[in-house]
Amino acid sequence: MQHSDIILFFLQLSALLSVAVVSGHIATRLRVPAVLGEILGGVLLGPTLFGALAPSTFAQLFPPDGATGVWRDVFVKVGMVFFLLAVGLEVDIRHLRSRGPASLLTALLGWLTPLIVGFGLAFAWPSLWGSVGAGRPFVFALFMGTALSITALPVIARILLDLRLLDSEIGHVILTAAALSDVAGWMLFAVLLSAISAGGAAASPLLPVLRMVAFTAAVFACGRWGCRPLFRWARTSLAWPSGFIGVVSVLTFLAAGGAELCGLHAVFGAFVFGVAIVSDFDFAGGQQARDVLHQFAVSFFAPLYFVSVGLRTNFVAHFDLLLALTLTAAATIAKVLGSWAGARLGGMRARDALAVGVGMNGRGAMEIILASVALDAGLIDGRIFAALVFMAVATSMMSATALRRLTTPQASESRP
Repeated sequence: MQHSDIILFFLQLSALLSVAVVSGHIATRLRVPAVLGEILGGVLLGPTLFGALAPSTFAQLFPPDGATGVWRDVFVKVGMVFFLLAVGLEVDIRHLRSRGPASLLTALLGWLTPLIVGFGLAFAWPSLWGSVGAGRPFVFALFMGTALSITALPVIARILLDLRLLDSEIGHVILTAAALSDVAGWMLFAVLLSAISAGGAAASPLLPVLRMVAFTAAVFACGRWGCRPLFRWARTSLAWPSGFIGVVSVLTFLAAGGAELCGLHAVFGAFVFGVAIVSDFDFAGGQQARDVLHQFAVSFFAPLYFVSVGLRTNFVAHFDLLLALTLTAAATIAKVLGSWAGARLGGMRARDALAVGVGMNGRGAMEIILASVALDAGLIDGRIFAALVFMAVATSMMSATALRRLTTPQASESRP
């Protein structure tokens, strides 16, 4: 480890976080979710703009080889793990009973419809994808279905908060359905990654499913029976809330490592662990601890990760307009129609069901993470990655704008 590498590493983190703060602030002032500003800021900092305008300076700050790149990747992956923990802590499956059939049907049709559309599109239009996925067409098609079906729970929650709709019927249905959609999507993606590591199409599809089910069951069992007494001890015996948060962090790393050991992915382990321990925060001061964890993940680690997305590819060189527009249109139509149909079948009025549909359409952060993991696994190339990032940003912006227009009267009535 050289002294110059350490200096460069901290300069990189400083540049990433500075861009995240500025771009996130600008996005917030424009009434756009901060995560979208962070992603766009990363694109400007990366090879797309900064690397094109000042290639030598960019190469000095972000050299393609060397120890600093490895350290940065590890650091932002740790951030991704904590971000998925924070997302998991927002998924309270106990609310499913009180939010009724509308949430269940919205989640089911809002997930299944784009899954089928994405799967069919991969087979129906092979020339659109080039040579990607030719060796494992079924796995690739299933990934594209998963990519179109995912929903960005953190972005949706922020939009609903800004519109003061969190406590409305529309907000309840969207949040619960989005949570269920995310759980289903990440479970399917975990199976896909396990199948890839085991040899793709040549491997038995049953083994990855069994691994995922066994891991999820083990994490939920530990969260329900093993973590509760440990958390109780941490609340009474350790410094509050730092000691408690330290215990949660240790267990998060264990869950992430366990997921990797099972051939899944660290972020899936962190997400499932967050879902499993939600009820363990039901105590005096529990909300404070959850808020600290959330701020720790969302204010520091997550911005670093989302800005670093822009460093991964040249979005001009790899941008395919036809592919980006096709994915965005297919994802939007399938998600909105599927979610709308589910909400209508669940008994909601037509306008409210449409609001639920457009609210479910935002992909944002979750889509970016999904695409990043797939890129690392070699399942997609830079061209498809750029198109998925475009789709994530476009659907999130459309979701925020359309939901605001459809619910403005309700949002105004809910203000004190």
